[in-house]
Amino acid sequence: MSRVWYVFMGGSDTTLQSNYVRLRVKHDCLCGTEICAIYIKNSGLHPTEPFSDNILTYINDAVLTGKMQPSLPYNTKKYVYLR
Repeated sequence: MSRVWYVFMGGSDTTLQSNYVRLRVKHDCLCGTEICAIYIKNSGLHPTEPFSDNILTYINDAVLTGKMQPSLPYNTKKYVYLR
């Protein structure tokens, strides 16, 4: 199954799937203080499968550090961006 970008639409829980909506355009997020977009398996308009342990770790690390995740190694594919 392919992966797509889902944008965080706000809310107090960044790990709640219903707070994300599939993006149809490329996001322009990098770093910041809040989650912008995550790159996960395509499951329609909203994510339907539970987030993997890796994505949950990336989301939490992004919120704590203010940096895209995973942050190391530097040139690795990023799965979480902030704004």
